[in-house]
Amino acid sequence: MVSAAEQFASNVSLSSFAKADELKKRLLFALGALIVYRIGTFIPLPGVNADAFRELFATQTGGLLGTFNLFSGGATERMAIFALNIMPYISASIIMQMMSAVIPSLEAVKKEGESGRRQINQYTRYLTVLLATVQGYFIAATIASSTGTINGVSVPVVANPNAFFYVTTVVTLVGGVMFLVWLGEQITSRGIGNGISLIIFAGIIAELPRAAAGLFASGRSGALSAPIILFVLIGAVALIAFVVFMERSQRRLIVQYPRRQQGNRMVQGEKSHLPLKLNTAGVIPPIFASSLLFIPATAQGAIGDNSPQWLQTLLLYISPGQPLYMAIYAAGIIFFCFLYTSIVFNPQDTADNLKKYGGYIQGYRPGARTAEYIDFVLTRITVIGAAYLCLVCLMPEILRSQYSAIPVYLGGTSLLIVVTVTLDTVQQVQGHLLAQQYESLIKKSKLRGAR
Repeated sequence: MVSAAEQFASNVSLSSFAKADELKKRLLFALGALIVYRIGTFIPLPGVNADAFRELFATQTGGLLGTFNLFSGGATERMAIFALNIMPYISASIIMQMMSAVIPSLEAVKKEGESGRRQINQYTRYLTVLLATVQGYFIAATIASSTGTINGVSVPVVANPNAFFYVTTVVTLVGGVMFLVWLGEQITSRGIGNGISLIIFAGIIAELPRAAAGLFASGRSGALSAPIILFVLIGAVALIAFVVFMERSQRRLIVQYPRRQQGNRMVQGEKSHLPLKLNTAGVIPPIFASSLLFIPATAQGAIGDNSPQWLQTLLLYISPGQPLYMAIYAAGIIFFCFLYTSIVFNPQDTADNLKKYGGYIQGYRPGARTAEYIDFVLTRITVIGAAYLCLVCLMPEILRSQYSAIPVYLGGTSLLIVVTVTLDTVQQVQGHLLAQQYESLIKKSKLRGAR
């Protein structure tokens, strides 16, 4: 079977790009939108002492702010208007998908077609505003009670943490999130690829050069030895290759269609396949599991120095690199992997659709028996997919627990996002090139017919 890379290479040439005017417009629009996003990551929040916060952030890169900074392209480090990035919208989308699976009224709305999809998207936006407001308040409370050290002198991050500061900070952060939601939708409709995923992708890619520079700087300072740096680089390349292989892996169920009569002759039944991805849930499980792990840290930051002792002790045990943190992280990935897979893929609906069009899996009766078999196969491959996600996400955590100088951007979740978004975008570019080639062939055939 020809790989996606080989198919893409066979269809990509300078002449094909030169003729694909629609594709060029889409690529330029997506690039321009991402440039606008990157500019926004450098616009700071009003009332924040940037130097004091930078010193504060340097001491907490492995905690809550470091995790937000991973997906915001450095906006959290600079406490910019896009500090929350698009994460509240992703969390709201996951919550709405889960609620649609367990609440009958939402499930009925979801099945209403295009109008139902628009209604669910509207509910998702409302929930995004709510989540962004809560997270924005927690961030405002955290930086309002924090101090940074400049030239040996303790300086408050916020000079005047009054009610006006809280209101402006929350409104600005919520506005930044909703602007990115709108920008992502514009990229999806008028650009190329999934706009929301590309925004996260751009943030991670933008910080990778600095992460690589920090890795080599640690080698020059003696924090990391040359063999460790070489091992990290080779491991990152091997991990990317492993992620590409696993993301493209499928379990194909052979579907047989019965013979049918066309006119006076009987046509032999066709064979097709039902592809089941090894990792149906994608990058959702690690993102959601890590978000839940940092809820205690968010609460502690909002409470400030007066947080209870039990909360401070809990934060020590579930901080990144600790055994309890990695155990809960792995359990969360496994749980959300099975939960999200059960939401996005319904074996009963798939079996009903096969039965509707006359298809069946050999050895299993159409209907309930086919649904049971599909569910059995899906459960088995989800076990492998969950183990793969745990391995990819925990391996860098284990390595960083031993060598804290390794940048957080070289983590498993960031690599997963970069690889999956790249594969999806390449496939869409390839689809546009193929469509352009088909259109040119149709035009040539019409011209020849006219002659």
